Amino acid sequence: MIQFKLEGEFIPLIQLLKATGLVGSGGDAQAVVTEGLVKCNGEVDYRKRYKVRVGDIITFGENKIEVI
Repeated sequence: MIQFKLEGEFIPLIQLLKATGLVGSGGDAQAVVTEGLVKCNGEVDYRKRYKVRVGDIITFGENKIEVI
């Protein structure tokens, strides 16, 4: 599991995927979200601008990101 320390109130989902190195670019991040490959707290979420906050768990493939 990847632990991501949040600086501020939230981070957009596509930025989080880029910041953790799970995708190579913003375009890649948008594509995987649009295709329904990303889960936010166990639920598939298609919102590219989803505001990820402390306590959220993001799942992409075999990778989990815990936002702390």
